[in-house]
Amino acid sequence: MKILKVSAAVIVKDGKIFVSQRGYGEFKDGWEFPGGKIKPGETPDQTVVREIEEELDADIAVDKILGDVEYDYPDFHISMKFFKCHLLKPHLELLEHEAAKWVDISELKNIKLLGADKEIEKYLETNGVD
Repeated sequence: MKILKVSAAVIVKDGKIFVSQRGYGEFKDGWEFPGGKIKPGETPDQTVVREIEEELDADIAVDKILGDVEYDYPDFHISMKFFKCHLLKPHLELLEHEAAKWVDISELKNIKLLGADKEIEKYLETNGVD
């Protein structure tokens, strides 16, 4: 089975968390914590900063690693590190996503998150973001 190594950002602002809806590919319309594939020579935290710049035209800082997710989709396995991050400037622009919103942790259970992202939701509901 193909293994994808990825990083995801849990961007926090004023107590809310940013989630986005995919605008392309097999999982189009699914909700996720934004991020992407780790490139050769990149660290997971470098990846999440790069991906947020590419996908949202936003500058973030990584505050800390929150955890790891291992998740099997039908055709591949995701090995994902997820990080608490904050915006360095208030600007966000959806370049690859259909929609996005800021939500409370308690609202995550009402969003159709993709499989691996549901694991992040479980972590956040138990541990919060601090």
